[in-house]
Amino acid sequence: MPDQPTSPTNGTDATSPADSQWPLWEVFLQPPKGEAHEHAGSVHAVSAEQALQNARDVYARRGEAVSIWVVPSASITASTPDDMGPFFDPGNDKPYRHPQFYKVPRGVRVF
Repeated sequence: MPDQPTSPTNGTDATSPADSQWPLWEVFLQPPKGEAHEHAGSVHAVSAEQALQNARDVYARRGEAVSIWVVPSASITASTPDDMGPFFDPGNDKPYRHPQFYKVPRGVRVF
């Protein structure tokens, strides 16, 4: 009988009820034309190397990407909709952050 995969957290069989899934990893792909990486989805894996392989097999098997990033979902920190006011407001009262504050020098073409 082949060995069962083990959980990285408690060393027990991965199919046990206490730990039914491996850690979740978020997958980001960079398209072939060198554009910015974009979120493609998620995979479960024991390690970063396995997450890269799973991401390649699931999201980039037809040459849709030239680079893959995998990030543990537990490492991502995000704002919440409740943060919208206090978190984003400070930048709106600073006019120098908007392009109309700057004057275009002579000789510079504006598109």
